[in-house]
Amino acid sequence: MSKSITELFGELVFDEDTMEQRLPKDTFRELQKTMKEGRSLNIKIANAVANAMKDWALEHGATHYTHWFQPMTGVTAEKHDGFINVNGKGKVILEFSGKELIKGEPDASSFPNGGLRATFEARGYTAWDPTSYAFIKNNVLCIPTAFCSYSGHALDKKTPLLRSMEAVNKQALRILKLFGNETVKSVKTTVGPEQEYFLVDKKFYEQRKDLIYTGRTLFGAPSPKGQEMEDHYFGTIKSRVQEFMNDLNNELWKLGILAKTEHNEVAPAQHELAPIFTTTNIATDHNQLTMELIQRIAKKHDLVALLHEKPFEGINGSGKHNNWSLSTDTGINLLEPGETPHENAQFLLFLCAVLKAADEHQDLLRLSVATAGNDHRLGANEAPPAIISVFLGDELTEILEAIENDQPYDGKEKEIMKVGAHVLPKFAKDATDRNRTSPFAFTGNKFEFRMLGSSASIAGCNIVLNTAIADELKQFADVLEKAPDFTSALHALIQGTIKEHKQIIFNGNGYDESWVEEAQKRGLLNLKTTPDALPYFIKENNIELFKRHHVLDEEEVTSRYEIMMEEYVKVLNIEALTMVDMAKKEILPAVSLYSKRLAETCLMKEKLVSQQQCYEKETLEKMTQLLNKAYQALTHLESILETSKTINDFEQLAFFYRDNLILAMNDLREPCDELETMTAQDIWPFPTYGKLLFGII
Repeated sequence: MSKSITELFGELVFDEDTMEQRLPKDTFRELQKTMKEGRSLNIKIANAVANAMKDWALEHGATHYTHWFQPMTGVTAEKHDGFINVNGKGKVILEFSGKELIKGEPDASSFPNGGLRATFEARGYTAWDPTSYAFIKNNVLCIPTAFCSYSGHALDKKTPLLRSMEAVNKQALRILKLFGNETVKSVKTTVGPEQEYFLVDKKFYEQRKDLIYTGRTLFGAPSPKGQEMEDHYFGTIKSRVQEFMNDLNNELWKLGILAKTEHNEVAPAQHELAPIFTTTNIATDHNQLTMELIQRIAKKHDLVALLHEKPFEGINGSGKHNNWSLSTDTGINLLEPGETPHENAQFLLFLCAVLKAADEHQDLLRLSVATAGNDHRLGANEAPPAIISVFLGDELTEILEAIENDQPYDGKEKEIMKVGAHVLPKFAKDATDRNRTSPFAFTGNKFEFRMLGSSASIAGCNIVLNTAIADELKQFADVLEKAPDFTSALHALIQGTIKEHKQIIFNGNGYDESWVEEAQKRGLLNLKTTPDALPYFIKENNIELFKRHHVLDEEEVTSRYEIMMEEYVKVLNIEALTMVDMAKKEILPAVSLYSKRLAETCLMKEKLVSQQQCYEKETLEKMTQLLNKAYQALTHLESILETSKTINDFEQLAFFYRDNLILAMNDLREPCDELETMTAQDIWPFPTYGKLLFGII
């Protein structure tokens, strides 16, 4: 008999219930203090936890353990060590100590570090993160850890994320204390990331070098049917896909991942999986696991999951909407509007902190989602434009306008909107529809950051969000703590913030060209590409921001900037080399072969039939023109790649690729895609969009 969902859920997680059952009461209480209050863990407690964790893991078939961490590449890393050891008598014993639980020393020499460590300083350190539960994956006990260099610098995404969460906690508690709330002990950021992905048949995937090497199609003419019928969105899930989803859910639930919603997305072969909210740290861990499991389980069904932001030209790309909010340990969502004047005032202050952060740190929010893959998606009518703006909806916007102007609000209450002094109206959580074109939309009791790409770790954007909002809360607390009259100061602060930062609010169509002009008039940034955005990371004011809240020091910021710029260059270089390889070895030879067939047929026809028009001749002429155009574009792309070898500075190379390589790649693709529409199916060298998008029956 199969297990029920409640029995299945979390069975491979060393969670709080399991700890309570297996640990002595005193040990469990000490561990709880570490988990909830950030207290250090002494070695005696660690030894007890390690022993219990080992016994539990062995019972579930584990043979090895690993310090599971997230390097700056956005993927996860693990080195497996067996529980086996040898006693003095040469017998095998199974051991796992507190020291092994708390700290590991993997080789850090091959991980991207952006100059944080010298080549000879190969040692890295992993440190247990007790706020995220250990779990079993593929018979390996995985211990979530932070990863740092020999010098103590963060080499991962978890460490600065935890620091940013602590920064928000510290400043949010100051604000809550001002409102008389002494019961809240901690404030945590929560996230629910919606994961989009494509599924294609494995046999078609294996015939495409571009998908194998780059994760996206570098060539491909539109199929006769695309997404224009809009019949895939929320449509009936195909049996084969449903079987995959069922297996995926089971594996996710075993790992305690709150997989909740699954459905077909807009594009053919595109799907989405959304979890229930949890703390940002755990949500990040879970999303990394979700991406891994989507890909692994797809293969079991002879499918391949594509996580690239834009796998198909002319077809909607894939994002990962980052639903962000703030919650107290008492269960209160600080972005819930509330129904009383007190709750409204508190909500409005936190709302203003988010608005101010979005306006003052547009650059950081934009660069937090900047990748070569996401550049293809942003602004392409399936994702927001590269301009940061905030959607609030009509009702909330009107309330802020009333506060700004000290005017009556045309809602249920005809009161002057003076925060804390007069009755604030009760208003609905979400009185207007979601704005799908907004990059940062308020959706009732959370903000949906919609710019994030599907393959990215959610750590990056949440580090920025947390740090920026923590800084605004700090500024607010600094003013209010010194104010002789809290109510008057609160009103002035909210009103002033609205006046100074209302330009970031936009409830209209982000795809409309008029918005680009309007945004420019408002002084908003329009950072269209990754090289445009990333240099803002190392601006002095941004470095100081991260330093001020102890999230990143200057060296850590600089290293991340270098890694992200170099990744952009490497991705484009791989794509260009793949295009050259496919064009040289597959496309041009195939078209040449078909041209030969046409020429031979044409010559035979001329001997036998007298005709004014000839399909073969006219097609041959057009194909020859396109073939020559493709060959010239190929030669030009190769020359660009040769020139790039002479550029040693990664910044110069990034801008060179932006201005030259991408254009050359587009110039090669254009004639090749047109040639695809003219070449016989039996000769074209790889599966078409039609097969890839509609090949799962």
